[in-house]
Amino acid sequence: MLKSLRIDNFTPPEESIYLTYAIKNERREETLLLMTEYKKLLDKALDYLWNKTRIEVKSTTDKRGRHNKKVKVTLPKKKEVYKEFRDQLEKVNLLASHYVDKAINDAFSILKSWRKRVLKGRASLRKPRVKKPYVRIKSTLRKVINEEVRITVKPYEYLTFSWRNTWFKGRVKGLELGEPVIKDDKVYLPFRYRVQPQTPLNFLAIDSNLFTLDAYDGEKFVTFSLKQLYSLKYGMAKKRGKVQSFASKRGKKGKELSRKYSHRERDRVMDYVHKFVNVLLELYPFTTFVVERLDKQNMFKDASNALSRKVSRTVWRTIHNVLKYKAPLHGSRVVEVNPYLTSRSCPRCGHVSRKVGKTFTCERCGFTLDRQLNASLNIYLRMCGLSHLDGIPSKWVGVTPLMGRRRMKAGNPLDSREAQGLRVHIKLYEFQ
Repeated sequence: MLKSLRIDNFTPPEESIYLTYAIKNERREETLLLMTEYKKLLDKALDYLWNKTRIEVKSTTDKRGRHNKKVKVTLPKKKEVYKEFRDQLEKVNLLASHYVDKAINDAFSILKSWRKRVLKGRASLRKPRVKKPYVRIKSTLRKVINEEVRITVKPYEYLTFSWRNTWFKGRVKGLELGEPVIKDDKVYLPFRYRVQPQTPLNFLAIDSNLFTLDAYDGEKFVTFSLKQLYSLKYGMAKKRGKVQSFASKRGKKGKELSRKYSHRERDRVMDYVHKFVNVLLELYPFTTFVVERLDKQNMFKDASNALSRKVSRTVWRTIHNVLKYKAPLHGSRVVEVNPYLTSRSCPRCGHVSRKVGKTFTCERCGFTLDRQLNASLNIYLRMCGLSHLDGIPSKWVGVTPLMGRRRMKAGNPLDSREAQGLRVHIKLYEFQ
């Protein structure tokens, strides 16, 4: 037992993130054969694994007489089917033999993702399929030469893609190339960035709301406004409805217009989110960001139609994912906590209030604070592993909400700022 507990190396494990950039696929005709043949391999791999997948559905009835379905999905084990499976695919393979291994791995990955969604009730029990062809190039099938990558299609048959004249050339200098992904119009190049082991010095607990992100950093409260992002989603939703109505009656012209607007909303939202996260990381470098582990699907169950529409326009998970992606570049990291009862619990005595309006008031000890700021304070305590019994510092006692919204003084480093055309509104709150 002591032998198994022995520590061979005191160096912390190395962490890496991938910076992915896209270049135009200028060799579409040559890559068409590669994508077509790889899709055939992937479809056959999915068919083979689907025939060995077991699905069990059980119907149950709860105390209220409502019928529920429990689904159990059992996937075949890779070790048991790999050898026979690979031999069958190799007989129909027209590409290099390593594409068979990649197709098997991708097929297992697709089925595992489908299984997770089925168990959550977010996917049907039909077999998943690959709609658009693509190829993920295995590391043994690509070779990097200076600022080019050479990809093997068949023995002694290659494709070459270069990023020599791209805008991100300087950013990826000295980084290791991962597994490129070839699609019909673009080639995606993931570069591996090795993160230096660092210990974040600061903490920021963030409570996500409809129009704001309310945060607490251990000394003060800070509010980040997201009204511009909400307005963007609202306006694009209206425009998308008009475009869909027009496209359904205009035939070919309608299809062209619909194709033009299909990704415009997503691109604008992602542009805003990336700029917002960049500003946040500049304000708080070397910080542990604590966010809520939110599930929007559960929010729709008890919400009214009006509230459901508002919640559907939020992009909390997108902001959290982009923050996770970029935080290591600034010496920071992201931690998720359970948001249960964070806005209804008293951080001083732990009492849970049944009714909470705009202002939280503890019925037991009289603690009073804005509901959203109170949630960020409780998230901070959960991140620290503290509860109301662990001796909260005295500076949190007697906190009262500020009347109204104060503007910050000119020259404050946390004041509102312009960042690449993006206005981020930040307001500071202090203890009274």
